[in-house]
Amino acid sequence: MERLMHYVWQYRLVTPADLVTVDGRRVTVIDPGRHNTDAGPDFFNAKVRIGDRMWAGDVEMHVRASDWHRHRHDGDPAYDSVVLHVVDSDDTPIHRRNGEVIPQMTMHCSPQFHERYSQLVGRSDIDLPCAHELKSIPSVHLNGWLTSLAYERAYAKADALTEILDTFTGDWEQATYVILARALGFSTNSEPMQRLARSMPLPFLRKHSDSLTSIEALLFGQATLLPPSGRGDSYADRLNQEYTFLAHKFSLRPLQSPGWKMGRIRPHNLPHRRIATLAAFIANDFRIVNRILRATDTEEIIELFRTPLSGYWANRFTFGAPGERSTATMSRSSAIVLVINVAIPLLIAYGTRHGDEEMTSRAFEWLTRLPAESNSIISMFATAGIPARDAFTSQALIQLRRRYCETHSCLYCRIGHRLLSARAKR
Repeated sequence: MERLMHYVWQYRLVTPADLVTVDGRRVTVIDPGRHNTDAGPDFFNAKVRIGDRMWAGDVEMHVRASDWHRHRHDGDPAYDSVVLHVVDSDDTPIHRRNGEVIPQMTMHCSPQFHERYSQLVGRSDIDLPCAHELKSIPSVHLNGWLTSLAYERAYAKADALTEILDTFTGDWEQATYVILARALGFSTNSEPMQRLARSMPLPFLRKHSDSLTSIEALLFGQATLLPPSGRGDSYADRLNQEYTFLAHKFSLRPLQSPGWKMGRIRPHNLPHRRIATLAAFIANDFRIVNRILRATDTEEIIELFRTPLSGYWANRFTFGAPGERSTATMSRSSAIVLVINVAIPLLIAYGTRHGDEEMTSRAFEWLTRLPAESNSIISMFATAGIPARDAFTSQALIQLRRRYCETHSCLYCRIGHRLLSARAKR
């Protein structure tokens, strides 16, 4: 409820005639203040006129006025600066520590607004409660919001790469190796893949870059995905022997409870296949950062990520007998996902760190050239009337779904805000 009250106050969705203190003084909001999501009053540096007197200070909100005492604000000096207490239920007067009464008002909005808010935020049985109204949003507003979302998602990925970069003292290859491993997990196994990469640093693997067998033994052994020896798979037995030798030599410890997911996954996306792909990159000396930074078009990067598998993994999805329809090369659509999740963040992070605006612009231009991803989120929005024409749009829609729809943050979504504010002013 307080979250809704914050929204109504921040966007001035209360009818002016309803802005009156409990003792009958007219309230005029000059500036609602800055919304505070940390400790302290809910809005900093607000400006309000109460009666014939101007006040500058903070605004605190509660469902019940008595929550002021329940939350122990009456003894907290941080709340001495509160000039207005906004509540839904006026069940008691409140005071500053020195005994001064703090002006208090009840805040109401239209019944239609409460009903619409409940329809949007309170429905857990519908994937997209606003689906039937999306087509009513003017294209200028919708396109502007999608553009912001695409940038928001891209920079968030670049920031994640930068954080990893800083933990590896500026080693771009090592940081890219970690995000590539994560991206190869394709959401289902992204966390275990990232944990695997962090447990087996790239410089260590490079010392064995002349032996694909050693690299695979290290990665599969650390991942705890090697099958027991003696089951008739000579290559698996060889990897077991190699990992046992290297683990003893270098005091390696495999991942504890890595959390691999195997069920309801297409064979090409099984973690064994993805780890083999990561090993193939490392066996090629993993010199991909410069190739990405110097690429002139997306086709170069797509082919880079389609590095073919050889030997044992050329026709297998997991340990055991060869697959009937296995292929040695990653699909084009999977390679495009890697471009989106590895190459684009790298270009943005590197360009931002080095002040190269051309590089960051190239990253977003590539997003507009790449085809849209194909998944349940994109299909859901297409059904609702928002098709994804390219990867820039599909990334925006994924961000909209993950950041706003799934967290029921309709109040902070521009689409939700437009639908809600229209109802609040009726």
